[in-house]
Order: sequence, then C-alpha cells, then structure tokens
Amino acid sequence: MNTPDAPKTPLEERIRIREIKTLSDDWYVLKKNTFDYLRKDGSWQTQSRETYDRGNGATILLYHPEQQTVVLTRQFRFPAFVNGYRDLMIEAAAGLLDESEPEACIRREVEEETGYRVDRVHKIFEAFMSPGSVTEKLHFFVAEYDPASRDNSGGGLEEEGEDIEVLELPFQEALEMVRKGQIVDAKTILLLQYAQVNQLFSSPSEG
Repeated sequence: MNTPDAPKTPLEERIRIREIKTLSDDWYVLKKNTFDYLRKDGSWQTQSRETYDRGNGATILLYHPEQQTVVLTRQFRFPAFVNGYRDLMIEAAAGLLDESEPEACIRREVEEETGYRVDRVHKIFEAFMSPGSVTEKLHFFVAEYDPASRDNSGGGLEEEGEDIEVLELPFQEALEMVRKGQIVDAKTILLLQYAQVNQLFSSPSEG
C-alpha cells in the first residue's frame, strides 16, 4: 500500500506571506492574503486566498440514553437562505468561544439556546468545517441531559438576532431526518453519526 511521503520542509518554511489586506471588518474579519507557496516539486507559486475569521467555536449534542432522545435547535440562517435553502436549519447547540475556554463556552451556549444546564460535558474531537475559506475550528462535545435541569425555555439572545426553537427528538428520527435531507447542518450530522457509531444509545429492546 502506498503511503504519502513525509514533507521534507516544515510547512511554516513553505509559506512566504507577501501581503495581507483587510477587505471587511464589520461583523467578522474578511482578509485577502497573498503568499508564495513552495510546491512539492520545489517551485514557488504565488497564490491569493480570502480568509473569513470569526473566531473558533464549540458545539454539543445533548442526549438522553434512557429516553432515546436528543435536543436540537431550529433557527433561520441567512447564508443558507441565499444559497437556496428554504427552511429553518435544524442544528446542535453551538456558539463562538469569545475568548472563553471551549467547555465554558458550550455550557453557556446550551443554557442560552435550549434552557438546559449541563455540568459534565465530554469533548470528542476538533474539526475545521470549511478550511478552504473559513479559519474557524470547532470543538465538538456530547453530554447527557436531565429534563429536570432545564431552567428556562432557551431561545437564544434577542439582541443578537437569535430566535431559536428547541426540539427534543427521538434519536432514530433525527438520523432519518439526515437521510431525508431535513437536517443538512454539517456539525449536527457529525454529532449524530458519532452517537450512532459510538453507541451512545442502547437498543430500545435492551434493558
């Protein structure tokens, strides 16, 4: 079996920044970056890429193994709308770190969006969701939720334009919604598939 050759030159030595120009600094930061890249054949190539920097974030799947349910959210996403998606997005709770530690961030976001308090969260992995243009890295978590730990109705922060509906769905129904194209958010699909592969839910016939 063929395996990739190890890079002979460290990546940081293969990049020479020529110019960084800020195109927009309104909601987040959009930059145009011009740099030289050392190709694997030894030649240097000048490239230009735009990067959208909105900071890093965290997301979480709340699940209840006995009830066989998950808690998701539903809200309007303008970028999906302008790309032809004509429905509200069903997603796992998520938010930007805003200089917080990932665990602190996701506990805060869960309570703001869903109303649930979670004390114990388990980090499962990190991932870049759109590395061709967006700098954001997401920290992925899972946590069991207790219906008794819901302090409020959630819904997000009105001053940030959030108008979030909280959904408690059977896990198998959520998986079927992925198959039917009713859940199209990448982070949510990854979390649901993680739950399936790692058997976070016992079979309804068990126990």
